[in-house]
Amino acid sequence: MNKTKNRWLIALAAVGIHISIGSVYAWSVFTNPLIEKFGWELKSVSFTFSIAILFLGLSAAFMGHFVEKHGPRKSGIVSATFFGLGLIGSGFATSIESLPLLYLTYGVFGGIGLGVGYITPVSTLVKWFPDRRGLATGLAIMGFGFAAMIASPIMAMLIGSVGISNTFYTLGIIYFVIMIASALYLERPPVGYMAHLQNDTKKANTDLSQLTANEAVKSRRFWYLWVMLFINVTCGIAVLSVASPMAQEIAGLSAAAAATMVGIMGVFNGFGRIGWASISDYIGRPNVYTAFFAIQIVTFFVLPNVTHAILFQAILFLILTCYGGGFASIPAYIGDLFGTKQLGAIHGYILTAWAAAGLAGPIIAAWIRETTNSYSGTLSIFGFMFIVALLVSVVIRVDIKKLQEANALERKAS
Repeated sequence: MNKTKNRWLIALAAVGIHISIGSVYAWSVFTNPLIEKFGWELKSVSFTFSIAILFLGLSAAFMGHFVEKHGPRKSGIVSATFFGLGLIGSGFATSIESLPLLYLTYGVFGGIGLGVGYITPVSTLVKWFPDRRGLATGLAIMGFGFAAMIASPIMAMLIGSVGISNTFYTLGIIYFVIMIASALYLERPPVGYMAHLQNDTKKANTDLSQLTANEAVKSRRFWYLWVMLFINVTCGIAVLSVASPMAQEIAGLSAAAAATMVGIMGVFNGFGRIGWASISDYIGRPNVYTAFFAIQIVTFFVLPNVTHAILFQAILFLILTCYGGGFASIPAYIGDLFGTKQLGAIHGYILTAWAAAGLAGPIIAAWIRETTNSYSGTLSIFGFMFIVALLVSVVIRVDIKKLQEANALERKAS
């Protein structure tokens, strides 16, 4: 008889994959060194990050069915291969000073590795933790947020000691090994795992429906989620992509202090993922998303006027908890609305919002910064976008309530 694996070790393997691919969040550490060494423009360097996030979303959408069909182990190996090749290829691209090749390697290859690796552990962990759906998705995605904390100081140290190209080579090898080891431990739970929870109304999740991915995309609820994630990610990722130079301009941080801040942002990004996702198990996903947008409306309008270094960083860290929490809570929200039948595939489709936001956010931030010579205008524009997101979070509540009433009537009739 096959022994059932420990679900907490499965969670640890999931974190191993996400803590590797999440190093993309530390991209801003490379920004100034690349500009200084090769004379590339800020928007050109930021575009590398945008391409990576674009292909993250696209590959997540197209490979969602692959993950469901072939399982997390094969998917994890595919992710490790693409991400490792992407980083090693980036080392070669910078060694020959080729920006287009950097776009191809870090952006396209690395982005594909990101997308496949991102969705691989999520649907698996939801099945291993039917009793704690929010916690499970928070665990799966937590490592992605914590990655910047680990990667930023290491990247800065390596760039200073061995150069940009050798930094990419070193990271590529290390992350490939971690991801392969993690992928080999991942697997789906056995059939009937914790089936008793289905009869426990206190623990079981009451899903509004059980839809396939193709059915889900035809519903209004899917597109409400898409818009909310798009706005949350566009604004958050724009801040992430320019966090270091923005902190230096507005709050007067030194380059070293700003690099440290980027690393600490990863801590709050990570804690926001596990914290908000766990809270959502108790207060509900709709309440959590409304809270995200209310908080960020205030912070984005306030931040441009904050010149005190500690206060500036504290507000930025609060924004990062909401940003990370949005990512971690969305898979559980998908499960609540559409069930777990094809959660991985639906999650992949939803992440096209991340792809679009990853392309739009950094470009908008860099363009407004270079046009107005200030980050204040960017933050104000994003503040207005969060007002729209808040309205959508209210509208989806109405839709959910109608479906709950319809389901209640069906149960009474049956």
